[in-house]
Amino acid sequence: MVNEYYTLLAVASVSLLIGLFLGKIQGNSSYNDFVDSSDDETLSLIPGQINPDHFDEFKLVLLIRSDLGMTKGKVAAQCSHATLACYKILQKTNPQLLRAWEISGQPKITLKVKDYDELLSLKEKARESGLCARIIQDAGHTQVVPGSATVLGIGPGPVAIIDNVTGHLKLY
Repeated sequence: MVNEYYTLLAVASVSLLIGLFLGKIQGNSSYNDFVDSSDDETLSLIPGQINPDHFDEFKLVLLIRSDLGMTKGKVAAQCSHATLACYKILQKTNPQLLRAWEISGQPKITLKVKDYDELLSLKEKARESGLCARIIQDAGHTQVVPGSATVLGIGPGPVAIIDNVTGHLKLY
């Protein structure tokens, strides 16, 4: 019984070490499968930091492509990826703005866009406004072609600034 315990412990330890080693070698490729690699410059994206003290309301918007025909579950997963991507960027670039959004209840709004071109256009408009904007690309294992841009996360940011970019869109 004692030998079996030590054998199990040894196998578990070796498995853990191999997993850690392989993870170091491969990096974070599974995350990169979902986030647009052209967004790497986002860490320096905010030309003039948005000061949350000048605003009362904050939100994150998730722009979903309606032309892909994704199921609700697929949309939920892609929106989760976009939310996390935006969160991670603001953690590094503007933690005060992120905190203001968290304190305000972390509002998230889903809106629809017609296609990829509209998604790209709104990404650029958001960036010009000083907002975090992250496009999520699907790995293509289930419903869409690999590399398809599925969702654009914009924010978190002041409602007034985000509405200047997305106020014309309809709810998803």
